[in-house]
Amino acid sequence: MPPPKDVVKIAIQMVGAIPQLIELQQTKPLASVLKDVCDAWSLPNAERYALQYADGRQTYITESNRGEIKNGSILRLTTSPDQEAERLYNGIRSNNVDVKTDSLKKLASLSQDVTFAQEFINRNGLKLIFCIVEEGNDTGEMLAHTLKAFMELMEHDFVSWETLSAAFIKKIVSYVNMNAMDASVQQLSLSILENMVPSSRLLFDLVKKEVTVDRLLTHLQVTNTQLQLKAMALLIALLLAATDAERRDMMEYLREKNIRQFIHKNIIHSSEPLGDEMAHYLYVLQSVSLNLHDRRMRTPMDPYSQEQRELLQSLRQAAFESESEAPTSNFSTERRRSLCAKEFRKLGFMNNSNPAEDLRRAPPGLLALDNMLYFSRHTPNAYSRFVLENSSREDKHECPFARSSIQLTLILCEILHIGEPCSETAQAFYPMFFGQDHFFEELFCICIQLVNKTWKEMRATQEDFDKVLQVVREQITRTLSLKPTSLELFKTRVNALNYSEILKLRQTERLHQEETLAVPVLELRERLKPELLELIRQQRLLRLCEGTLFRKISSRRRQDKLWYCRLSPNHKVLHYGDVEEGVQSPPIESLPEKIPVADMKALLIGKECPHTKEKSSGKQNKDVLELAFSIVYDVEEYCLNFVAPTRYEFCLWTDGLNVLLGKEMTSERTQTDLDVLLSMELKLRLLDLENVSIPDTPPPVPKPPSNLNFCYDFSHAEQQAR
Repeated sequence: MPPPKDVVKIAIQMVGAIPQLIELQQTKPLASVLKDVCDAWSLPNAERYALQYADGRQTYITESNRGEIKNGSILRLTTSPDQEAERLYNGIRSNNVDVKTDSLKKLASLSQDVTFAQEFINRNGLKLIFCIVEEGNDTGEMLAHTLKAFMELMEHDFVSWETLSAAFIKKIVSYVNMNAMDASVQQLSLSILENMVPSSRLLFDLVKKEVTVDRLLTHLQVTNTQLQLKAMALLIALLLAATDAERRDMMEYLREKNIRQFIHKNIIHSSEPLGDEMAHYLYVLQSVSLNLHDRRMRTPMDPYSQEQRELLQSLRQAAFESESEAPTSNFSTERRRSLCAKEFRKLGFMNNSNPAEDLRRAPPGLLALDNMLYFSRHTPNAYSRFVLENSSREDKHECPFARSSIQLTLILCEILHIGEPCSETAQAFYPMFFGQDHFFEELFCICIQLVNKTWKEMRATQEDFDKVLQVVREQITRTLSLKPTSLELFKTRVNALNYSEILKLRQTERLHQEETLAVPVLELRERLKPELLELIRQQRLLRLCEGTLFRKISSRRRQDKLWYCRLSPNHKVLHYGDVEEGVQSPPIESLPEKIPVADMKALLIGKECPHTKEKSSGKQNKDVLELAFSIVYDVEEYCLNFVAPTRYEFCLWTDGLNVLLGKEMTSERTQTDLDVLLSMELKLRLLDLENVSIPDTPPPVPKPPSNLNFCYDFSHAEQQAR
């Protein structure tokens, strides 16, 4: 008979003693269990002891987490958290430097455990750490252990960041601002400040005032990649916590300091590979920068604004300057108005008598006007050529500059996600963004000339306007997907992808689709599907065996903590555990936690996951919902919660887990992979039928011939043989 579900078989170790194998009754009070264990080893004062996991993070066992103990777990009898907290508290107060250093080192390690952390904080342990930092007598290794312990204790949210004293904060700031300071101390100090910034407006103002942007830029220029990463993290935290006006000022200052060029040269194109964390920060920096256009994008033009009307007039004058040299002072008001209306019509405004009406739609609002003005002022020759070339065409074939600019601005805003909040996990940034100061405007200048080029290639008329812009959108998105490293390279590639190439690509895709719709081909597809689906299943399981690095995400900030999960080679156990930054593929033996596949009950995704329900429903959590999944396991239905680093990893893991559960693979990636494999297999099998039309029905079998009744005379052959 299987054991009752409230009984688990475990081993308990103690240094210098033979391990005990016991059946732990989960209904029995933990104090009674400890007394029985201590009695077996003849240990007095059972209340001074506690149980903790022997492997992994060595978490203390409490009444609240004892339900997580599994059959086969190995526990260790150790000093109770309150006794350990008291011992370390006294050790830190010791005058012996070695004792103090060892105590701080042990504190930094044990503070990851919530039970110990609470005991240490209850003894006013944080005040002790504050004193060490504020006095400033300790440096180097001892100070690093102190700051590490402080970080771990604050992670548990028992104490608010707002309670920190001004003296403590100034000391942390001084470590960041000092030139001759241990790198590990500066890294920890930057992490502490990064945590402080989003906690309150007061702390944000203090950090922003004390740690200048220039100082952060200095840290960004060091060769130590971890220090560089922490400096970037603090810079991003400051940008995200700032008001719109402050953010605009900070970005303008960063532009003056040429931070984009520095990032492009020394971070993106450095000899060191770009880590996931840095990639995320570069994505956020790109997103914050592009979102500075959001206000103009959402602001419609005010036809009664004198300033905005003058900007429109300057756009007209830049295009028709030579024509406007004729003195208009002798013209009547009506004549001048008629002349302006004619020129605005040539510019491509739909409402030429009142062009401001064309810009009343928001988005793109005034951002479209900004782009047109930038194009006219920074590339005046291209602007004049565009307008004059089209104004001399027949009416039905002219490409409307203003109308195209307004629609193109909207397309670029959609492609670049302007106005959307930053994702908490995304890492996709455009390297060429960091190679150019006025990226959005320069991109517009390239793309508006592309519109004119494509318009001519399509021999378009006004009725084809939407078709042309649809082709231009496709040209831009296809080129951006190649991740060009510079705007020049983007310009070369997008111009090479002309209308003929787009037609060829579309035709290839359409022919491929038509080929696959023939009845015999569809039948062949259905026969091939089971074999190819099995191939995809094997690939998914192999990917799970390789494992993936996951990040722990909280609602407060993007965590530095990492954990790794992988499937055993025999596909029977999931192994997982915490890992350090920089570990790519830890061996399966180093992952202490296990979940037998046989114990897995269900897979939850998105809103069904418990860790997405715990998070606030803020606008920044949409991407987490799309990447979240959980495994429900064991009879008690515990959950192991994941947030995948990318949508691709999400698809691979959810597919692989569904295979382990004996269910169908449901991700969009499965269908994509299946289509690719089917396409390749069909092409290989149909190579001999190239340029041969495949009939929908099989050809009729001909009637048997009239002379079918023949036979072979074996006897005649035998006689000849004799």
